[in-house]
Amino acid sequence: MNPKTQAAPRPAAEAAKELVLDVGPVAHGGHCVARHEGRVIFIRHGIPGEKVRARLTEAGETAKFWRADVVEVLDASPDRVEHFWHLADSARAWSHGHPPVGGAEFGHIRLARQRALKAAVLAEQLKRLAGVELFPGSENMGEYQSEGAAGLVEAVGEDPQGTEGKHDAERGLRWRTRASFSVTPGGKVGMHAHRSDHIIPVRDMPLAVDGINRLRLWDMDLQGIDRVEVAAPANGTRPLVLLAPAPGTKAKRLAAIVAQLPDDVSVASFDPLKDATLPLRGRTWVQESAAGHDYRITGAGFWQIHRDAPGTLVGAVTEFLHDGGFLGPGSVVADLYAGAGLFTAPLADAVGETGSVLSVEGAPGTSRDARKNLHGAPQVEIVQGRVERVLRQKPRNFDALVLDPPRAGAGKAVVSQLVSAHPRAIAYVSCDPASFARDVGYFQQEGWSLAGLRAFDLYPHTHHLEAVALLTPRR
Repeated sequence: MNPKTQAAPRPAAEAAKELVLDVGPVAHGGHCVARHEGRVIFIRHGIPGEKVRARLTEAGETAKFWRADVVEVLDASPDRVEHFWHLADSARAWSHGHPPVGGAEFGHIRLARQRALKAAVLAEQLKRLAGVELFPGSENMGEYQSEGAAGLVEAVGEDPQGTEGKHDAERGLRWRTRASFSVTPGGKVGMHAHRSDHIIPVRDMPLAVDGINRLRLWDMDLQGIDRVEVAAPANGTRPLVLLAPAPGTKAKRLAAIVAQLPDDVSVASFDPLKDATLPLRGRTWVQESAAGHDYRITGAGFWQIHRDAPGTLVGAVTEFLHDGGFLGPGSVVADLYAGAGLFTAPLADAVGETGSVLSVEGAPGTSRDARKNLHGAPQVEIVQGRVERVLRQKPRNFDALVLDPPRAGAGKAVVSQLVSAHPRAIAYVSCDPASFARDVGYFQQEGWSLAGLRAFDLYPHTHHLEAVALLTPRR
């Protein structure tokens, strides 16, 4: 459901020091750039233009750069708002003696400014790594971090409880249909601080849909469990709780945990390293819906976490390809890194019985889900394997390719292989501006260009965004 949290080495002893800093431009990764005596400091929980007191969280005389959290705002930006989640509020958390939880690092910023900052990051990455200028004439990021740049990153959905009369900070909540939690040694559900193995107990998850919060995992005794993954489909179908047992946990302990959950919730145990899922109660999968199709997603299989993301992304991809004349009845297309078939199913609708769709996914379990989801579409061929290998084995003249790689992007070798398949167009879906911009640069080296771009704020109150691009060969 979500990638494993990566723990970083514990901060050096010098990291307790506090500094007064002027917050500079936003940078990729959820922080801004500040400087102290010539040294770069990546600072979180600030806003460009502010003066703050910051606590060093990673520091050392030999380090190339330091990291810091804001603990006091001395001169606030007009875009600063009260954080909606106390545990993620850096100044409040440090005043209680612990770092803030990760996952809501932009919660102190007005939503419109959040989107402007994300637009700035996307623009800077494309300019630096691919030579593509989204804001021609701008010499540095500071020139296009104004609210006017926010239009590049589109808002998606609204708070289901309504937004009229609410402050900006109270919007953009309850969108996560998936959540990942760690468990403290005492058996309480919690979340990691940024770049840390420190687990902070939580008692709510404001970004999660009600289907996750109503489980009240924070009231449960989860001793014997290392991780908990939850999926609560936006269509209201049966949710799934995955428990990753600690080594040596007995079946009796698992049964006691299952008994604490509502009867209408499926529960399974899973081993993240082996990608193995075993039922404890109910089924080991959830049913998702998007673009007129139902999808079975087994265990921790990938699905977009924003409740409106699947439909939004399918709409952007198919519009780019259809409007450009690359997709229609009889077209030959491929869906690469296809997952459970989110894009494959609507592509099959578009090409009809006279066209064909090659769907390629590397993960065996997810590929099996795709076979179940697409069993009624004879024009679809589903292949489990690496994208570059499958394309070599099944050469054909494609009208279009849909590319939705993991966060690391496609990479130079895959880009070269895609170009060698001679498609007329490629729709590229990306969740990481840096790997996306790098790959756009590789496409340009192969004689292709960026013909269209849309970006979506599918992760409000975080630094993440999703981009959909249309790439075509230069004439």
